[in-house]
Amino acid sequence: MASNKENEVWKEADLAEDRNFRPTRAPGSRRKAPFYKVLQGMPIAVDAFRYGTIPGVTAYFLTHAHSDHYTNLASNWKSGPIYCSGDTANLIIHMLSVDPKWVHPLPMDAPTIVPDSGGVTVTLIEANHCPGSCLFLFEGPQTVHAGDSAFKSPFVGSGKTFRYLHCGDFRASPQHVMHPAVRGKQIDHVYLDTTYLDPKYTFPPQPLVISACAELAKRIVSGEWTGAPDVNGKQNSTMDAWVIPSDRANDTVMKQPKDRMLVVVGTYSIGKERIVKAIAQALKTKIYCDAHKAAILRCQNDPDLHALLTKDPSEAGVHVVPLGMIVSDKLKAYVQRFKGTYSRAVGFRPTGWTYTPPSGSDLSPTIPSIISRGQSRSFTHADLKPMQKSTFSVQMYGVPYSEHSSFFELTCFAMSLDWVKMIATVNVGNERSRAKMAKWVERWEIDRKRSKEAMVKPRAADYW
Repeated sequence: MASNKENEVWKEADLAEDRNFRPTRAPGSRRKAPFYKVLQGMPIAVDAFRYGTIPGVTAYFLTHAHSDHYTNLASNWKSGPIYCSGDTANLIIHMLSVDPKWVHPLPMDAPTIVPDSGGVTVTLIEANHCPGSCLFLFEGPQTVHAGDSAFKSPFVGSGKTFRYLHCGDFRASPQHVMHPAVRGKQIDHVYLDTTYLDPKYTFPPQPLVISACAELAKRIVSGEWTGAPDVNGKQNSTMDAWVIPSDRANDTVMKQPKDRMLVVVGTYSIGKERIVKAIAQALKTKIYCDAHKAAILRCQNDPDLHALLTKDPSEAGVHVVPLGMIVSDKLKAYVQRFKGTYSRAVGFRPTGWTYTPPSGSDLSPTIPSIISRGQSRSFTHADLKPMQKSTFSVQMYGVPYSEHSSFFELTCFAMSLDWVKMIATVNVGNERSRAKMAKWVERWEIDRKRSKEAMVKPRAADYW
């Protein structure tokens, strides 16, 4: 797409996403779908439920069951078949009461022909985001001008095979570019999750963060943890006072039997389950959550997780609560509900927004420096710092755990994949934001063509 034409297409998309638009009751009144919601030349829309019945679209795909991706999907849906993973199918039927006749779960990792698509196949790939989330690899010819865009593809009817990789929301890893369905193929369009396409978002690899949380929880509960070192490398005396009362501590505290510590993890309605599961397994304990959350967890095909769940809060050393509960006053009140069973608590608040880059960070680095710096960073339990207002009885930790790709991971992904065009799908609401991201995509493209390496060498199978 030529630069001028691309600008026009984005202007058209801006009009389609006008926040002031209000559909009327008149027949055909609906919000128009921007071009990046409908695959070029194919009758397929992805995460486009807020646009109702889209002209020419015969298949509606859902990457995962987060509300910003299924907006307007409800029990009255009747615009066409919905294709998604098995876990996502269970979740939207359970949470949204979508009529099962519209919901078509597809197998993972196997190409499947999309009905009424003109010969397009789709392969679902684990997205490393939330339960049920997946990338879609579409392969096939362009056969139709579907959607609302006035800009038409010149390749419709050409018979040429196109490959589109729609990332939905994902945490990029080497496993994505090494997947048999992707490896060795040129991808014409990558619909990229650009949530953190900014150098300031360089949080640690997810597997290291999960391990760090599990290790810290284990040490705190066992009484082994005596605090993270301070900036001078000395032991943190404040943490010592929380975990191991000093000789100067109140005698009544010292005479108490060993405190029973409750671990509380904040989560979204769907997401952050991996960190919960890892902590529970490290502590060899059960997981408790309310009935609403438990029903959502049981929609997931995870027998190991199901085996850890209990309805008895006193049986579980790990409790799951909404993310907003991991603040001092709310967490203290929560622990009070179990007075006599638990005397203290440690709360983990996992979110990508927790992390801030070191002062003096270069926010316009070269591609090689992005990769080398990212791969030089490690993360352990000692890197987790207590949040403000933490006390002896209620400790809280902000955890740099995200289910979206960091800037470093997006760079590694882009440098390890053979692609023709990247299309941003997040933070595209204004021209300035798009231009900023487009510059990075351009730099990736230039450096990828110069590079002699087919992919960025990973540090482990699941992270760069």
